[in-house]
Amino acid sequence: MALVECVPNFSEGRDPKVVEAIVQAIRSEGVRVLGVESDKDHHRSVVTFVGEPEACLRAALAGARIAVERIDLNQHKGEHPRIGAVDVVPFVPISGATMEDCVKLAHRLGERLWSELQVPVYFYEAAALREERRNLEAIRKGQYEGLKEAVRTDPARKPDVGEGLHPTAGATVVGARGPLIAFNINLGTRDKRIADTIARGVRQSSGGFRYVKAMGVDLQDQQCVQVSMNLTDFRGTPMHRVFEAVRTEAERHGVNVIGSEVVGLVPLEALLQAADFYLRLTGFRPKEQILELRMWEGEPT
Repeated sequence: MALVECVPNFSEGRDPKVVEAIVQAIRSEGVRVLGVESDKDHHRSVVTFVGEPEACLRAALAGARIAVERIDLNQHKGEHPRIGAVDVVPFVPISGATMEDCVKLAHRLGERLWSELQVPVYFYEAAALREERRNLEAIRKGQYEGLKEAVRTDPARKPDVGEGLHPTAGATVVGARGPLIAFNINLGTRDKRIADTIARGVRQSSGGFRYVKAMGVDLQDQQCVQVSMNLTDFRGTPMHRVFEAVRTEAERHGVNVIGSEVVGLVPLEALLQAADFYLRLTGFRPKEQILELRMWEGEPT
């Protein structure tokens, strides 16, 4: 059986009733919801679910339908960049499915978002139709407010599917990609300039680590600032390497790291990399020495 992961991001992190309605719509299509993460400062919720490809397509559309009905981008303010009520919908191959399968799913979802909900769509990462749209940041330039004007005046900013923007739901970015880790590090200061400086130092686009996207965020609810990151290839740039770089730079500014968080799911391998680094394990054999992995494998032959 082919399995696909889908991780839609919705521009609502403060009204649990709206988030629950979206999640229930997703569940109704026979997929397994693995996680729901909401953040008031980012004003955003991330839902992670897995299922057969067709079920994931239906579930993504069902969740989008509720979001389009209940989220108004004209009233939305949050720390996280966004262009739509359903801001981004990536498909990830898990088992028995290929990246090409996920690309086809992304394109089919994009067509249906426009034909059924009148939400225009941009395609990114492996599903991109134009090379300059592979990176999500390029599509989100100017956010919802800036994109409303850009699609009217700049042919280069027009959607891949549909026209203009939905009057309240904006546009959606749909794509196919490999596993991504949303990894945030909180700093013991209210000075967002420090988080911005550190983010600029670690992200790839500014000359930092490859496979790292980062920005500074002011977490008013938690009275601190955050270096918010996406790690697009944890094997190429592991979590512990980024954590140490942020910690070192924070200390240069006289600031401590007060915590970190993973938004959504994280591959076990990524955590084992960090354990190996910090514990300096010698000769550690994860498949043989981790209790749960041995249990999942069953009896040895």
